[in-house]
Amino acid sequence: MTAAANNPGVRFSLVVLGAGPGGLDCAVEAARLGLDVALVERSELGGTCLNRGCIPTKLFLGATECVHELHAQAKLKVVSGEISVDLPALQKRKEQLLSGNRKALEKRLADSGIALFKGLGVVTSSDTVTVKTENGPMAIGFDRMVIATGSRPTAFPGMTPDGDRVLDSDGILELTEAPGSLLIVGGGVIGLELGRFFSRLGAAITVVEALERIAPWEDPEVSKTLASLAKRDKWTLLTGQRVASLVSKDGQAQLTLESGELLTADLALVATGRGPNTSGLGLEDRGVVLGRGGFVQVDEYLEAAPGISCIGDANGQAMLAHAASHQGVYVARLAAGRVEGPYAPGPMPWCIYGAPESIRVGRMFEELTAQGLTPKVSRSQLAANPIAQSHAMAQGFVKVIWLDGRVAGVTAVGHGISHLVTQATLMVRDSWTNEDAENLIWAHPTLDEALLHALTAEPTDS
Repeated sequence: MTAAANNPGVRFSLVVLGAGPGGLDCAVEAARLGLDVALVERSELGGTCLNRGCIPTKLFLGATECVHELHAQAKLKVVSGEISVDLPALQKRKEQLLSGNRKALEKRLADSGIALFKGLGVVTSSDTVTVKTENGPMAIGFDRMVIATGSRPTAFPGMTPDGDRVLDSDGILELTEAPGSLLIVGGGVIGLELGRFFSRLGAAITVVEALERIAPWEDPEVSKTLASLAKRDKWTLLTGQRVASLVSKDGQAQLTLESGELLTADLALVATGRGPNTSGLGLEDRGVVLGRGGFVQVDEYLEAAPGISCIGDANGQAMLAHAASHQGVYVARLAAGRVEGPYAPGPMPWCIYGAPESIRVGRMFEELTAQGLTPKVSRSQLAANPIAQSHAMAQGFVKVIWLDGRVAGVTAVGHGISHLVTQATLMVRDSWTNEDAENLIWAHPTLDEALLHALTAEPTDS
């Protein structure tokens, strides 16, 4: 806590509730622009992304990528052997990495002159936040406030994680012993990424998804490829199946489908979504409207009420760390008078990590046809890409969606595909034409060439 934070009754130009990616970037940008800033955080700096989400899951996937690559090469009979993962050692490395990152963030805040208040912040008047610190309540006045309180795992009735055999995404990241079998309820990003990690540790994976396909928000061809490769790794995929109950019983996770079928496993992961951390903060009393699920309703300027903005997962517009950061910088500039217009994020990049990876940017084919438009599609297969071939992971494709001769969207699935997402975002943002691709020198051999070949392939109607 800085010296300024030790004085009760202090006032700031801007108070930010929540020190995840959005809140941190908002606070630092506002301070850089000359505002007097306070940041309130009731838990660890870095929020879910650093402590229980993006960073630890990618550390786990990165540390075990060698397992997947070895198995892929072994199938071609060019290598042999086994890799043993020391999960307790990996957990120790995770804690060291996260602790180091938190310390670096705290130094960044101090260097920026930002006052850090540790405790739960509750809005107690139109211009005051009361922070429940370990030393008692502390009142902080503000001219403007930003809600950046993030989200938490949620579950449907009948499948609430109990911390025993039924876990949420927070709890499962703390395991020091891999289960022999794992039931995953939810075939979205969280379920697929954590399923991939525990599959590499030897767990038998079963995914139960209520909708008709895994990765249901992605392009149907992407979902099909993800499912095909998961089944190749002996995953059991139960799609279009609803869960009646999920409990810990007799040392196992026991899941009953609505059909009556009983499934058991050593552990179960509930990965059915996330909800905003917006209750109990006094927001409704200050004119903030909480919509369905508790998400804060905002206008085109990301304002929830006069003098109060909301960014990141709490507003539910795009529950991604990079979306929160982008919104946070915009709100800081708005508060400092550096921007005037509505928030305009441009195309939003989405990724699923693991093996295979997938990306999505811009508008998809089904979305455009549903609007009565006539998009076209061009593709390239990773089977023809030398980098994918060299890794023995040539399954997948890159798909470009065209509208009126310009790139409207890009989606792809396969080995290392996330490395193409920024290029794809630029192409969608700038509405590339076929000539734009041809006027650029593309390095060879690279995975990037799969994107080039998709851009220059002849578009078709489907």
